[in-house]
Amino acid sequence: MQEKGNISIHTENIFPIIKKFLYSDNEIFLRELVSNAVDATQKLKRLASMGELKGDAGELFVEVKLDKDQKTITISDRGIGMTAEEIKKYINQVAFSGATEFMEKFKEAKDANEIIGKFGLGFYSAFMVAHKVEINTLSYQEGAEPARWICDGSTEFEIVDGDRTERGTDIILHINEESEEFLDEYRLRSILDKYCRFLPVPIKFGTRTEREPDGEDEEGKPKFKETEVDDIINNTAPIWTKAPSELKDEDYLNFYRELYPMSEEPLFWIHLNVDYPFNLTGVLYFPKVKNDFELQRNKIKLFSRQVFITDEVKDIVPEFLMLLHGVIDSPDIPLNVSRSFLQADGNVKKINNYITRKVADKLNELFKADRKAYEEKWSDIGLFVKYGMITDEKFYDRAKDFVLLTNVQKEFFTLPEYKEKVQGLQTDKNDTVVYLYSTDAGKQHTFIHTAEKKGYDVLEMNSPIDNHFISQLEQKLEKTSLKRVDADVVDNLIGKDEKIESVLSEDQSKEVKELFEKAINKSSMNVEVTGLHPDELPVTVTMDEFMRRMKDMARTGGGGMMGFYGNLPDNYKVSVNGNHKLIRRMLEETDSEIRSRLARQAFDLALLSQGMLTGADLTDFVNRSVELIGA
Repeated sequence: MQEKGNISIHTENIFPIIKKFLYSDNEIFLRELVSNAVDATQKLKRLASMGELKGDAGELFVEVKLDKDQKTITISDRGIGMTAEEIKKYINQVAFSGATEFMEKFKEAKDANEIIGKFGLGFYSAFMVAHKVEINTLSYQEGAEPARWICDGSTEFEIVDGDRTERGTDIILHINEESEEFLDEYRLRSILDKYCRFLPVPIKFGTRTEREPDGEDEEGKPKFKETEVDDIINNTAPIWTKAPSELKDEDYLNFYRELYPMSEEPLFWIHLNVDYPFNLTGVLYFPKVKNDFELQRNKIKLFSRQVFITDEVKDIVPEFLMLLHGVIDSPDIPLNVSRSFLQADGNVKKINNYITRKVADKLNELFKADRKAYEEKWSDIGLFVKYGMITDEKFYDRAKDFVLLTNVQKEFFTLPEYKEKVQGLQTDKNDTVVYLYSTDAGKQHTFIHTAEKKGYDVLEMNSPIDNHFISQLEQKLEKTSLKRVDADVVDNLIGKDEKIESVLSEDQSKEVKELFEKAINKSSMNVEVTGLHPDELPVTVTMDEFMRRMKDMARTGGGGMMGFYGNLPDNYKVSVNGNHKLIRRMLEETDSEIRSRLARQAFDLALLSQGMLTGADLTDFVNRSVELIGA
């Protein structure tokens, strides 16, 4: 048998375009060819199970062989094989049935995967790295003759008699000069490990050395012998292909270690398994989320029928679930997908919603089953839950039942529980419930202490996204306001009808105000004299809640008006307690120097309590304190 012909492309030679356009993605040739070999093997398994295969299927595997001297890579399988007629049909015609359309469209394509996926060019990705490709094949059909197809990257091909004696197919790639990087065992192994690690048919690549017990030596010590065995590079039955009932916790943990060898153990996991209205399996793990959660992303791997596609799953997995780790496998997502395809695909949207629901159900289940254990994990999962509530409306609706608020006493409350706890005492004159919170209990201890003396409770809000979470709670919770405990004196934070009057006259208040303004001498500090309880601090320095929140949001990436506020200079309010005995003493003092030093000392103490006293001002304060003690 010998036949020559032309592949039916009527426009121009497609191969240089494939090579040129797909050059940056050329490693995927191995994924495509190994996947095809696996498909051929699985088709044979199906035929055997249906009783349509004469004889024994034998051991089924795919083998990748490297020959550096001949500069070839061979992908072999023991699948269904092809006849000469099938080669003509599937290789020469079907693969290019959309060739004309391809030639019109390829110029508009945004990435390589978009082309391959739409036009069935998987096999022809071989020509990205090979100057000649051979197919040596023998069909499983009784009486079939072996056939060999040869093509040198032009539109011409040749079919001759093959020499294969066993059923299956060899794809032989004669690697071109530009692609000799692939004639490296470690390079090929890394590609196989990336794309083929969980394929359902064993993939052989070279050999490895195993040590086996071999009796004992003369001294009775165990002996070992070394043997070379086939190196099977893949796990053909990863846990996501099994039923949860077949698996123990240790199986899930072992698989996590296989995926992320250097990571801490996960908190818990969700096994996904759905076959309607789309097919999806997978396991998602909740890692211990660190505050630098940007570093945690791109840890979910997307597969299609156990073939790795990508770890950029932004359009399939909701934004907030990007912090999870694990695998998702869906045959409803084509093997080669483009970003634009994912964004537009209806199944992807359904998958996205399904995963959100499953995650919320799992968290709710954990919360209800063992609240104490859930609370113990909260420091790890709280950031993740809040992030989800901020970025996903549907998740918020579910998570509002199991999100927890933590106070500075390390007590946990659901949203309804916390409202019930504080609304009696922390409702202001406008009938608004005020939640006080701290971002740094150490630095803000003075303010927390003052609030607690009044019986108020203070929440802890110190994660990187709590600014945004606080704003969301104010939008969602009826007649509720959140104020940082150091945003004002406590009587102003929760304004009641009862007001403590200042014992100072109007003239005395004016005198005290001028005294402090002169002693502080900073335009960013706006002094006001107010009437507070005599036991409160003589001076309190605060930043307005709105301004500080805008500045904090600007620091964490908020744009628009937040950016505008972020660029404004810091401004603080200096509240002087006119009812404090120190203020009376200052007014009675006749020495203007001593008055000024007392005012500055009281102001610096207020700064010190906020962690705002630094540099030369701190040195001056220390020296002044020593002098005052000595006096």
